[in-house]
Amino acid sequence: MKLSDQVIRNFRVAKLFKDQNTAKINSVDFSHNGETLISSSDDDSIVIYDCLEGKPKKTLYSKKYGVDLIRFTHAQNTCIYSSNKIDDTIRYLSLHDNKFIRYFPGHTRKVVSLSMSPIDDSFLSSSFDKTIRLWDLRSPNCQGMMQLQGRPVAAFDPEGLIFACGINSEMIKLYDLRSFDKGPFTTFRLQQDRDCDWTGLKFSSDGKMILISTNGPVIRLIDAFSGHALQSYMGHMNQKGILLEASFSPDAQFVLSGSQDGKVHIWNAENGTKTAVLESKHNGAPVHCVQFNPKYLMLATSSQSMSFWLPNIDD
Repeated sequence: MKLSDQVIRNFRVAKLFKDQNTAKINSVDFSHNGETLISSSDDDSIVIYDCLEGKPKKTLYSKKYGVDLIRFTHAQNTCIYSSNKIDDTIRYLSLHDNKFIRYFPGHTRKVVSLSMSPIDDSFLSSSFDKTIRLWDLRSPNCQGMMQLQGRPVAAFDPEGLIFACGINSEMIKLYDLRSFDKGPFTTFRLQQDRDCDWTGLKFSSDGKMILISTNGPVIRLIDAFSGHALQSYMGHMNQKGILLEASFSPDAQFVLSGSQDGKVHIWNAENGTKTAVLESKHNGAPVHCVQFNPKYLMLATSSQSMSFWLPNIDD
């Protein structure tokens, strides 16, 4: 089944997992094959879900360090995550036996973005300490560091050859991974968002667009080659400055975001029109995370509970 406006409008919550978490789920990530979803929560838990059977598989805890920004590595039984207690070290965990494989120390303030390379063992982190660091899973030492002005967010492109850094909520710099120490090969200046900060960047699957999440009532889309503003998506609620994830559908046809009032908003990526506003079962709690499964026709959203969505074929 291909994604269309009708299919999108027919998505319904198929499974609701209420009892896995006692605090908000702060990040989720699908495995590359779409068979597994991992979540991290402010209650220090890591929950692994089986997407094919639609059930939680395993729960691990990071009580001492806390857990945020969880990401699968290329091996489905390992992940990286940032800490939200004690220090700002990034941790590399074996999900099989719940043992740390490696620590990545260096950041001196909260890590605000974490992006795994789509092609190899390198990953990017950015922090309130105004640095972006490049790492390799095989070494605890930072492979490269950029000192920037202002809060940065960073993400790899789908081919893993370049990465984008959003700085000060007003400019995007693109770097070639092989020569990033020479500085950016291009810089886009955007009109600064006065009322909100950028909280995340994502490339579309074809690498042609960059989606900018904010902690305000707007999501921006720009052309990844020219930097031109393509769309601004609005209509979802975010008056409290909370982190609401925005995502592309796998074919980059749609943009999705949660909302402060528990709804899920979906726009046509190209023309910016609202395709659907879906009622979640998160009881009016803010929907912090929204992601499409990369391989299967399913959607995951989270607040303190986790929802798996499927299209209702009968509608």
